[in-house]
Amino acid sequence: MNILNLIDTLEDMIENGSSIPFSGKVLLDKDEITELIKEIRIQLPDEVKQAQWIKEERNKILVEAQQEADRLIQNAKSRAEELVEKDEIVRLAKEKAEGIISISEESAKDIKVASIQYADDILEKLEKNTLEVISLLKVNREELKNMNL
Repeated sequence: MNILNLIDTLEDMIENGSSIPFSGKVLLDKDEITELIKEIRIQLPDEVKQAQWIKEERNKILVEAQQEADRLIQNAKSRAEELVEKDEIVRLAKEKAEGIISISEESAKDIKVASIQYADDILEKLEKNTLEVISLLKVNREELKNMNL
């Protein structure tokens, strides 16, 4: 019998005991009540031990759950920080890449402009030289024509 059943039995004995008129008191069998109290005392330590064990286990579970929750939160914070760092690194890398591309495009534009100018200068010199050669050729042909006559 567990302790709650024993207490229920004690309560039934009080409820069903012979009442003394006009006093609100009940006559009970002393031996029967004493035996029931002894049984409660015998079972009480087991019940108390079990309740204490349940309480300790509950506390252990709560502590472990809190530790696990703290660990998960710390892991989540660390992961978030890593992602923020990676995001920052990616952002900085993109900025640097954009800067390099911009400088490269500007350099390419400058080289193209300089190349065009250089080519134009060479063509201009070639044109002058060609004109001089043509002019010289005309003079030489005229001289040849004048020699035959």
